[in-house]
Amino acid sequence: MIGVEELRKGVTYEENGEIYRVLDYLHNKQGRGSATIRVKAYNLRSGAIADRTYPSGNRVQEIDLDIRMVQYLYNDGNLYNFMDQETFEQFALNKEVLGDQEPYLVENITLRLSLYDSQPVDIELPTTVDLKVTETAPSGFKGDTASGGTKPATLETGLVVNVPFFVETGDLLRIDTRSGAYVTRV
Repeated sequence: MIGVEELRKGVTYEENGEIYRVLDYLHNKQGRGSATIRVKAYNLRSGAIADRTYPSGNRVQEIDLDIRMVQYLYNDGNLYNFMDQETFEQFALNKEVLGDQEPYLVENITLRLSLYDSQPVDIELPTTVDLKVTETAPSGFKGDTASGGTKPATLETGLVVNVPFFVETGDLLRIDTRSGAYVTRV
């Protein structure tokens, strides 16, 4: 057990049978009253983000997650399958657990998988992924480069990002998984 004062960004804890990862932390001390700790926490099982408030002095159960390097294999409907790179053990995650990380999954990508009691609960993508453009507006019109503007491009996973005018269908792009923004053409 740890005191709620020790909760910081990245700490994983259990409360009422749910597993949370701290995304943001705020210690609030008012004039005469006791301090309160406000936490924005990500529920690793449901994918929901919750704002939690704890009075100073409360305790929560800190947990350690087992982290493994895995390779994404394939999607069979609602399940996404991964393979441990050391033991070749396979794990499956529901679409709901992946949340907004799904469009960045391409076959054979290596990522980190978090396990709690031998059950997969979360993945951590690399900072960038390389995706191929499947559809975008044509380029090469006069004045395209002068404005420095962007156009939408659909990538192989269905993700739509804004890209510079010089990007064409078939190009391989590096995309930032944290913001979903175009980084560079590969």
